[in-house]
Amino acid sequence: MKENFFRNRLMDWNRVSNKREMPWKNETNPYRIWISEIILQQTRVEQGWDYYRRFIHEFPDIQSLATASEERILKLWEGLGYYSRCRNLIIASRQIFNEFNGKFPASYEEILSLKGVGEYTAAAISSFAFSLPFAVVDGNVLRVLSRFFGIATPTDSARGKKQFKELAQQLLDKKAPGAYNQAIMDFGATICKPANPSCNICPLQTKCIAYHEGKTNLLPQKSRKVKIANRYLTYLVIQHKQRFYIRKRTQKDIWRGLHEPLSLESDHLLTEKELVSHPLVAPYFRKKVFTIHYVSGPYLQKLTHQIIHAQFIRIHSNELIGEIATASPVSGSKLKSLSFPKIVRDYLNQQNMS
Repeated sequence: MKENFFRNRLMDWNRVSNKREMPWKNETNPYRIWISEIILQQTRVEQGWDYYRRFIHEFPDIQSLATASEERILKLWEGLGYYSRCRNLIIASRQIFNEFNGKFPASYEEILSLKGVGEYTAAAISSFAFSLPFAVVDGNVLRVLSRFFGIATPTDSARGKKQFKELAQQLLDKKAPGAYNQAIMDFGATICKPANPSCNICPLQTKCIAYHEGKTNLLPQKSRKVKIANRYLTYLVIQHKQRFYIRKRTQKDIWRGLHEPLSLESDHLLTEKELVSHPLVAPYFRKKVFTIHYVSGPYLQKLTHQIIHAQFIRIHSNELIGEIATASPVSGSKLKSLSFPKIVRDYLNQQNMS
């Protein structure tokens, strides 16, 4: 039977040939597994290692995380991106602390009820920590199943999601769900890769439909292409002596909860001429309170659905003007302790300002 062949070959490969090392591998502590899974959402494994180690060192258990300040947690997360993950992590830690008496829930349904935890993460924690029979379905799993069984149903369609979830659950090794889930994800990451899969050493090759039909480059399929939006932010790095005007992003948008200099968004990066006539700051230029000191080159940061184009204009202020557009003066020595988006932190580091 093809399903048994798939399962047995995969588990044999895992026992004999799977050399993929990760600091959280073979972990059974549900808290640590949860932290690793949230960090790995939209993040390369190699990038996530150091963040995971720092997080576990700083917050070794639910209580330490649930009682920490949001500012402290966001600072530790700085540079990892997708900050909604971090905010959900904070909410979920307090949910566990208050609703489950600080003990990590041990059922799939309760784990799924946590803020920011979807079906994949709930299945991963359930199987790795509690040996519960729930199959994980992520990009690696979808790719392996789509190619081996020759399934062309778009993975992002309602029909495809149902089909792949049912197939993954059917194939799951119920006696060792955690080992099986880890095996299929590692297999997809190291053998059945998105580009240039290692078909020559694949233990599933003899019955892989995509391999025999020459379709490994065509599977899996998606029905939708993500639209990428370009956004243009002109940052005003306003300085008076050793104070810089910084604000906290509070709107429902990217980087909520992080800090930044005053920014002006438009359909292009502003020129100096456009900046000095902008209604928000024009009065300060007219009164010669502000003078432009330096204009940076363009900075770029790619997000999932957006590309951020930014430039930084260094402005000297000859007087302390109080608050401007929710930006308040902050001492230069404090910049290092605040959490900034990566694109802003890159600028600050290059200018030796943090």
